[in-house]
Amino acid sequence: MREALPSLVELYADPDGQVRHAALLAAAACPVTPVTREVLAAMAETVTPQGVLGVAPLLDVDLGTALRGRPRLVVVLEAAADPGNTGTVVRTADAAGADAVVLTEGSTDPHGGKCVRASAGSLWHLPVVLGPSVTDTVAALHAAGLTVLATSGSVGADDLDALLDTGALTGPTAWLLGNEAAGLSGTALALADRTVRIPVHGRAESLNLATAAAVCLYASARAQRRRAGPQQVTDRGRPEAATGV
Repeated sequence: MREALPSLVELYADPDGQVRHAALLAAAACPVTPVTREVLAAMAETVTPQGVLGVAPLLDVDLGTALRGRPRLVVVLEAAADPGNTGTVVRTADAAGADAVVLTEGSTDPHGGKCVRASAGSLWHLPVVLGPSVTDTVAALHAAGLTVLATSGSVGADDLDALLDTGALTGPTAWLLGNEAAGLSGTALALADRTVRIPVHGRAESLNLATAAAVCLYASARAQRRRAGPQQVTDRGRPEAATGV
């Protein structure tokens, strides 16, 4: 809630919430409406509401805006269906210093309660694009100078560890991940510059979407920071030369 506080247009608080979250409510710049526990429970999507509920504008931005300004690390989810996974990917992308998250057409709504909670506030930290086709997305990523890498289970032509070891992940990169059950479409795989497999050293069949995203994003983040060397790294993970300005 604190992450969203500057963006909220209205707050609702039940009697418990008014006491427990008094400091947060006092810091809000929007109206605060007292409600009963029953009313707040009906408004909230959780079994045990925390006593305060906020209303914020929709957060999605257009693709061109999200890719403006030399992005170096982007994650794209094609038709991601699980809101908990999607929110976790947004949170992971934020932690890894990614510049944007793109949810292509058919993906779950990032504004749903489960996705918002899973993002743990990261929805307010980086641009989230909702609804472009995978074809338009890849074209825009290429135009912005990013190499598009598609994760393809255990059958990708390139091994993630090998790409990391050979320095292939040091440049601007977009990771393309697919639906939890179906994976990436044939169209997405064909549009990508490379298909990448994440090595599985044990007996697990595969990794779930959020875990695969974490492994890939942190591999790129490590490679890009290693290449940056004495350069400074901004709060969104983009290396910039130290100028003293």
